Amino acid sequence: MSSTDRPLVPSRWDANAGGRLPEVVLLGVTFIWGASFWIIQTALTVSGPLFFQGLRYTIAALVLIAVSLPRLRGITALEWKIGLLTGAAVAIANALQAIGLETIPSSKSAFITALYVPMVPLMQLIFLREPPRPLAWAGIGLAFVGLTLLAGPKAAALEFTAGEIMTVVSAAIIAAEIILIGAYTRQLDATRVSVVQLASIAVFTLAGMVPMGEALPAISPVLLYCAGGLGLGSVVIHLAMYWAQRKLSPTRATLIYATEPIWAGMIGRMAGERIPLLGLIGALLIVVSVVLSNWRRRAPGA
Repeated sequence: MSSTDRPLVPSRWDANAGGRLPEVVLLGVTFIWGASFWIIQTALTVSGPLFFQGLRYTIAALVLIAVSLPRLRGITALEWKIGLLTGAAVAIANALQAIGLETIPSSKSAFITALYVPMVPLMQLIFLREPPRPLAWAGIGLAFVGLTLLAGPKAAALEFTAGEIMTVVSAAIIAAEIILIGAYTRQLDATRVSVVQLASIAVFTLAGMVPMGEALPAISPVLLYCAGGLGLGSVVIHLAMYWAQRKLSPTRATLIYATEPIWAGMIGRMAGERIPLLGLIGALLIVVSVVLSNWRRRAPGA
């Protein structure tokens, strides 16, 4: 999952407007996120990681521009700046994640990527001098233990594979990007920033093909289906989350988002991937850490 799929949704929510449909919608969102890891890994069999990600986000940007053109009028300098900065960060994170997927299973990548959630409190401490809450510290501890178990025996001696290291760095960049956006949320329009961000991700990623020496792949149905599906999926996710999160409490939304790596693990298993028992325990600890790190005191109606 890329954080670009998370629109900047105000914290206001209507406890009486929820019902079950918003929950079903967010479950669909997390399923798409979970499936995206396997889809990316499939696409990498016919394309280099940078071209695929660039094509995916080009499609997403063009579709979002088409469906939200009236809202793009009046875009501010701050929205341009934040969109470009976060777009550059996510382009790097997505490239690292895609390269990592060339060497590690999609299910493992999904669980490691989920570490961006417990990393956010650490980023708040480092950049904003805001100490994490006790539950967040518990989430950070569980996340580290879970990562060690998931990565395998060598991780106990801090001997992670290159693919695992790239994915962890990708998660850290996503966490930092969330902190940056969070600092300016009230001054930004979600759709306008998303358009700039998606377009800049596409440009930066495709431009990176030259210094990285990545060649243009042959255009194949697999490539078009994967890039087009994830591109359209990013736009659907943006619109769906913007609607659903206005009707659900943060607590409910957090619990639903925690199912993302579980979906990825299920899809990976159906595709033939197998995680050892200790790895499954580690994956479970990471899911628990995601819930704890985002947990808030339950509000009325939550």
